[in-house]
Amino acid sequence: MCGIIGIFQRDKKSESASRLAVLGLFAEQHRGQESCGIAYFDGQKIQLIKKMGLVKEVFNEKILEDMHSHIAIGHVRYPTKGTSDIGNAQPHIFSNLSGPMFALASNGDIVNYQELRDELESKDVFFESDNDGELILKYIAYYHEKQGLSIVDSIKNVMRHFQGSYSAVLLIKDELYAFRDPYSNRPFIFGELDDGTYVFASESCSIDIIRAEFKKEVSPSEIIHVSGNGMRSIQLNPEEFRDRKHTAHCVFELIYFSRPDSVVYNHAVYAFREILGKKLAEKEDIIADVVIPVPDSSNFIALGYAKELGIDFNFGLIRNHYVGRTFIAPEQTIRDENVSQKFNPLPGYLKGKKVTLIDDSIVRGTTLRKIIKMVRNHGAKEVHVRIGSPMVKYSCYYGIDTPTMEELIANQKTVEDIAAFLQADSLRYLTVPELKSLIKDNNDFCFACFDGNYPIHLKE
Repeated sequence: MCGIIGIFQRDKKSESASRLAVLGLFAEQHRGQESCGIAYFDGQKIQLIKKMGLVKEVFNEKILEDMHSHIAIGHVRYPTKGTSDIGNAQPHIFSNLSGPMFALASNGDIVNYQELRDELESKDVFFESDNDGELILKYIAYYHEKQGLSIVDSIKNVMRHFQGSYSAVLLIKDELYAFRDPYSNRPFIFGELDDGTYVFASESCSIDIIRAEFKKEVSPSEIIHVSGNGMRSIQLNPEEFRDRKHTAHCVFELIYFSRPDSVVYNHAVYAFREILGKKLAEKEDIIADVVIPVPDSSNFIALGYAKELGIDFNFGLIRNHYVGRTFIAPEQTIRDENVSQKFNPLPGYLKGKKVTLIDDSIVRGTTLRKIIKMVRNHGAKEVHVRIGSPMVKYSCYYGIDTPTMEELIANQKTVEDIAAFLQADSLRYLTVPELKSLIKDNNDFCFACFDGNYPIHLKE
């Protein structure tokens, strides 16, 4: 899971695409805090700036002063494939003898990465990282430069042979291509400003911050090409490139990843999370004194739960927003250290109270265990845990950092055992059928992390 942005200003004199891209990436910072980067065309060649760190730290005013362009792409990274270093930061660029020619930023994971990389390496294509984005870029560049295919046909080749998830923006001098995998596993939004500037982004909140109008989601296996001649959409038949009739939208985007002010897969995220909480409350038989979310992704789940039961809702845990998202920290030691830095209970508020603690999911369980201990140490009489999703039992191969099933606590323990591990007085999850009942188009979603039914072919 990463965040991408693509900006194309039809008026070449505007030259503010890089600034707009920075604003868009800032809105997507929740999708990755490890590194960020922007590639832009300065009228002569493609320039690239990427560093480890947060958007506001990397792209300060001094750097932005020299980034003049009407076209730019950008990326914030959450590491799933590849080590945490600058080599795996995006965008990636491809150069030939005349200099940088292509730049690409992508969001997703490629299941058959090694097979495709081996194929290109056997054709003397060299790699500087072990990142999916570079593989997609080099694959397109090879078939365009060496095999003489058009860019569109080269992207079609990606769709034909790549198994997995990808939403991507491709910069070629002063042209921009945006394309999405046939399953449209990760969200990908298209918008437009009043002056005709085209915007592509991972989430609608990114489009909102630059005051662009939401136009649509990029369709499955659609290729959108924008240039000085305007925009054209190449609508390919997604069923030509996939193994099943339906798409495979990641339901975890609605539960956790996406910002609550985004619209993802035609669902308002905040409203969907409230409904999760309402559903979670329907069979409740333990009425607490107060409902407290584990902020921030659980806030609206807890609000819906509290509304349904008529229980007090409060932010009993205060989050330090200058600490990154614990779930997507690259190492377990960092996750553990971040918990005490990230949360602090309201002084005196929890003493003697029966608390229902709401979280969006349990992956490894170590973070939540520390939070419960913190709540108890501040005087809570009872701590009942309610989870706004089913048990995460299976690894995700499409952009979530759960590479082995052994890491998933629900794969190792029963609900009762997990409650004991967490030191919770009770624990309850949503069931898979309950979750599916809340999504009218649930056949178009991927629930593989919950039920093991992988919609996108996995390479043996």
